[in-house]
Amino acid sequence: MQVPNEGHVAALAFPFGTHATPLLTLVRRLSASAPNLKFSFINTSKSNQKVFSKIKPNDYQNIKPFNVDDGVPEGHVFSGDPLEAVELFLRAMPENFKNGLEGAVAETGAKITCLLTDAFFWFGADMGAEMGVPWVAFWTAAPCSISVHMYTDVVRNTLKGKEENGDETLDFIPGMSAIRAKDLPAGIVHGKLEAPFNIMVHKMGQTLPRATALAINSFEEINPTITNDLKSKLKMVLNIGPFDLAWPPKSFSDESGCIPWLDNHDKASVAYLSFGSLLTPQPNELIALAEALETQRVPFLWSFRDSSKLQLLEGFLERTSTLGKVVPWTPQLQVLEHPSVGVFITHAGWNSVSESIARGVPMICRPFFADQGLNSRLVEEVWKIGVSVEGGNFTKSATTKALELVFSSGKGGEMRENIGNLKQKAKIAVGSDGSSTKNFTSLVKVVAGCENA
Repeated sequence: MQVPNEGHVAALAFPFGTHATPLLTLVRRLSASAPNLKFSFINTSKSNQKVFSKIKPNDYQNIKPFNVDDGVPEGHVFSGDPLEAVELFLRAMPENFKNGLEGAVAETGAKITCLLTDAFFWFGADMGAEMGVPWVAFWTAAPCSISVHMYTDVVRNTLKGKEENGDETLDFIPGMSAIRAKDLPAGIVHGKLEAPFNIMVHKMGQTLPRATALAINSFEEINPTITNDLKSKLKMVLNIGPFDLAWPPKSFSDESGCIPWLDNHDKASVAYLSFGSLLTPQPNELIALAEALETQRVPFLWSFRDSSKLQLLEGFLERTSTLGKVVPWTPQLQVLEHPSVGVFITHAGWNSVSESIARGVPMICRPFFADQGLNSRLVEEVWKIGVSVEGGNFTKSATTKALELVFSSGKGGEMRENIGNLKQKAKIAVGSDGSSTKNFTSLVKVVAGCENA
């Protein structure tokens, strides 16, 4: 495909959670497909340092990071509230990004020709209009979750007076008859509706119809009803994932010897546990998890990054030294791909769900916040590829029940069959003639400013 010799794409990142990394992954892929374009990656200094440290300089020769103000006043002492840094950043928007764009133009000597932003940034619509360039919004999660944000006003009006009944279903929204009010992210019908973050995602849902295109880290075949409904409301909907299948890492490190350890176990017999570095369960839940694994005698590989809590499991680790393996880091995609892994125990973030589907491994989900309740419901009741831990927290009895369902019951076989079918659809989607591959080609045309995009 021919792309213009000139062009300057500005990518605006949300610097919290797992947002900046997939946006940079997308930018890298776009830059490889359109090497004549310049890409400015505009983000906070802390987040830029983190995401760019994971890749080699040769992998982003036509991508330049630019730092923006994180909104934290000089000398500010944080209270310990995890949302404090997010809210300070939100107060600095969009002025900090306007300054970042000016800096990128001044340093590169090239005017912006396309604005690519995290979908959160509703102000991208006005910025793009002012500059006379396309605004492409990128949603890092599932089509279902972006849909509920677009339907926020409808949901609020329909469920008005029924907010306390969390079992009310969203059967008035295409593709959501199994979703309950209590599965929704905070800020739609429950929680602090006027909190800065919730105001931002509400505005996002109202503004997305103005976007030139919405790119999603998913594939059309996972939610065809929802995807078609989004297409009826937006100018262009481009499912271009799952990323970890479309653009898997070229190499991996296994310093802890996870793969050889897994080689010594039977097919689909091992529980793999990983919660990342930000969402480690509370001490009582960690102990309950350990007790359930020990009681059920399930071989386990546990990626345990929060070393401050590791002492809670000292006795458990001694008693299960021949049963399981606990390491600070694992090559997660390769672990999930190993035939001995029979279940993935994790939070219900979209990246984890997507990785499970791409590797065909059933899940035991523990939702924490944001869209994780929604994802957990999809896993258990819509796709039937796993189970949400009963009560929403790890207890010994709930975890034991979940393990029995996956490993010892007919339902476990059904889960493996269902997720195997989704895995096959995902592989076809990212294949040479698949829907995600075709959508990515369309995205490159939009970003590059090609005619007839």
